[in-house]
Amino acid sequence: MFTGIIEEVGTVREADKGRLVIECRKVIEGTNAGDSIAINGVDLTVVRIDGGALHFDCMPETYRRSNLSELRAGDPVNLERSLTLAKPISGHLVRGVVEATGTLLSLTPEEEAVLACFGAPAEILRHTVVKGPITVDGVSLTVVAKDAESFTVSLVQFTQEHTNLTRRKVGDTVNLESDIIARYVDELLRERGLG
Repeated sequence: MFTGIIEEVGTVREADKGRLVIECRKVIEGTNAGDSIAINGVDLTVVRIDGGALHFDCMPETYRRSNLSELRAGDPVNLERSLTLAKPISGHLVRGVVEATGTLLSLTPEEEAVLACFGAPAEILRHTVVKGPITVDGVSLTVVAKDAESFTVSLVQFTQEHTNLTRRKVGDTVNLESDIIARYVDELLRERGLG
């Protein structure tokens, strides 16, 4: 589990089929082989640590559901270590299980903030509510608007400076994870014929 509060933006050193190597400084501290790290919101297991880099294996399902197959050397990635019982939940409960990808439609300045609009598939939008949480590339965000094909979030200055979201370009693919509580409620209602 994660909180969606990004600890560091790391840099891809290598991205080959089935393998990912990420350079970082903060997230590597106290991390051991076998630990879980969210990379752009995808929960991966550290298989090796060396020379300021974390090594991960990626399975085909990870590539099918996320934007990790598009990563190239030099790309910035959002990093977060897994939640511990001593860590405050400043964002929301994030599983690190990317459900689908979306597309950045626009980045619009609004005073100190930036409104980011993302196209999303119906299964994500079904569990997305205005003023509710959503995870985009591992970042816990609050939905400020939604329509039948997209949702919008407002990026405060801290998020702009400490994630990779404002480095994205229109048309870029992002990883999406909807609110787990909304998904559980929906599933329970569907099982009872109420959804």
